[in-house]
Amino acid sequence: MGRKYAIGIDLGGTNMRVALITGDGEIVKKIKGPTPEDLPAAIFAAIESLYSEEIAGIGLGVAGLMNGEKDRVLNSPNLHIVEKVDLVNGIRNKFKVPVFLENDANAAALGELWTGAGKDFSSFVFFTLGTGIGGGIVCDGKLLDVAAEIGHMSIHADGEKCPCGNSGCLESYASMRAILSRAFSDLESGRESLLRDYCGGNFYKLTTEEIYRAALDGDTLARELLKNAGRYLGIGIANMMNIMSPEAVILAGGLTGAWDIYVQEAIKEASKRAYAEVFERVKVIPSLLMDDAGITGAARLVFRAMSEQYS
Repeated sequence: MGRKYAIGIDLGGTNMRVALITGDGEIVKKIKGPTPEDLPAAIFAAIESLYSEEIAGIGLGVAGLMNGEKDRVLNSPNLHIVEKVDLVNGIRNKFKVPVFLENDANAAALGELWTGAGKDFSSFVFFTLGTGIGGGIVCDGKLLDVAAEIGHMSIHADGEKCPCGNSGCLESYASMRAILSRAFSDLESGRESLLRDYCGGNFYKLTTEEIYRAALDGDTLARELLKNAGRYLGIGIANMMNIMSPEAVILAGGLTGAWDIYVQEAIKEASKRAYAEVFERVKVIPSLLMDDAGITGAARLVFRAMSEQYS
């Protein structure tokens, strides 16, 4: 029987997604849940539930920095467990199929290039805006084989310490984690806000969706949190525009749900900091695949390797 499917896995700091995907990028079946503590066991169980003799290979997108051979995760600030386990060889030995590893945001950018918002551009910079901030860079129609750790560019020379070990990272100012951290701090200090009512008084249960809802209801603190984070995101976007001069900047992740405040503030800030001639040529657009970009790109790793093998 022909091997016409791939299994794509997307491991982030918050969620794990696993899917059975066709060679045309169609998702046949998907499993999604919180990233578990016993990650290897959960991954093996998910693969087992989707596996058949028609599987050509397994693609794995993981939040973190890969080694040169792309078979181990060296550093994952939001998912330290993957630094301690050999997922690639573990999966390969158990299921006896090729296994490919890539940074999760790079994999998502590849998915967007394949079947999403990036398919109409030969060059774009891709941002994932979630628990942390990741990135991928496409140039001349190909995903660049670089770290693309956009979230860990320094935007504040003497800024906050980041879990990655650096200081002043974009992620420390513009991510979900950063927004929630500032919300907790402000509410702890006694700042008045509708957010207290939204979370029943326990503001440690707050979500960024609730912050956006409060902002739409006119809450001053909520609007400040999103606008300040958006301003920092705009600095990062402007930096990438000035470096890469892409045709598009594509944004994915949970924070794009606050587009009208957070992203619009980022675009406004980027317009001030990027070269005007560059900024005017760049489209800032949302992902088409959103949560499915990572699993789609992970599956694409498999089909891309197959096509290279037989070309």
